[in-house]
Amino acid sequence: MLDTTETTRPVPQLRSAKDWVKILAAYRDPKPGRSAFELAVTLVPFLGLWALAWAALAVSPVLSVLLSVPISGFLLRLFIIQHDCGHGAFFSSRALGDWLGRVLGVVTLTPYDVWRRSHSIHHSGAGNLGRRGLGDIHTLTVAEYRALSPMARLMYRVYRSPLVLFCLGPGYIFFVQNRVPYGLMDGRRYWISAMLTNAALLTLLAAIWWVGGWAPILYIFVPSTLLAATVGVWLFYVQHQFETTHWEQEHDWQLHEAALEGSSHYVLPKALQWLSGNIGIHHVHHLYSRIPFYRLTEVLRDHKVLEDSNRMTVAESFANARLHLWDEESRRLLSFRQARALLG
Repeated sequence: MLDTTETTRPVPQLRSAKDWVKILAAYRDPKPGRSAFELAVTLVPFLGLWALAWAALAVSPVLSVLLSVPISGFLLRLFIIQHDCGHGAFFSSRALGDWLGRVLGVVTLTPYDVWRRSHSIHHSGAGNLGRRGLGDIHTLTVAEYRALSPMARLMYRVYRSPLVLFCLGPGYIFFVQNRVPYGLMDGRRYWISAMLTNAALLTLLAAIWWVGGWAPILYIFVPSTLLAATVGVWLFYVQHQFETTHWEQEHDWQLHEAALEGSSHYVLPKALQWLSGNIGIHHVHHLYSRIPFYRLTEVLRDHKVLEDSNRMTVAESFANARLHLWDEESRRLLSFRQARALLG
């Protein structure tokens, strides 16, 4: 018998997704002072820890590598601020938010205009089986997987393996793939974004090398960036890849229903929730992406029903790494073993 143990709680159907959009509009306005504060309490510790790790090189490179762990946490939070800039949620001025996002994109190794466009595509088509391919984790249906050749099945299984998704993938995405406008190669604007980011990044790394040689790059920059990238990829994965997520064919797909039902509420320890900029409250974010990350907790405080929607603990989230195929009949994300049992 097919095991359908849920790793999230389903969405309580007390209001329609469209009704929630109207309610959440009250939280959309950023607070300039709060935004400036959030930037300061993220950027200043990030730079301070970098300076401390650099000084620690004189004592031991191992100490510098250990300090790269908290550095990666603040780097992740800078990415969340860049993320909010991309949604126009961090400052009321779109131009100010865009330029902050471009500057932070150098630090996060993510060309801002390229990422903003691909992320917009992700938001506008999440859960739509007819719009897969850019800004998401590639997911096949059971029927599609069954129709593949043995070699194609093997390639998909390799791609979906934890080794590729969470060990090799993050480094490839941020160090290699982000150096070109992947998925948007025919757009001049996106080439400019990627190349200017690359030039600024190369200048920054050259300055670090000029002052301190290779040690700061090898023992601080590389490990902190890799760790932040890995955690970021994991967070993105569990936000949409869970057993009771939402996928529909194009003709049945609805934007707001997909946002509410296909995004998790990832409950993290308070410190990790802060470092990840409340991104675990992803169902609310997808329903109304203009809400600043620091106001997402206000939504849960005022609307307890959303607190329990698609709720997922850290312990429960690890089970999602074994789910790889969407079954359109049972409306569940299945493991390869479950799919074999289903097919007999």
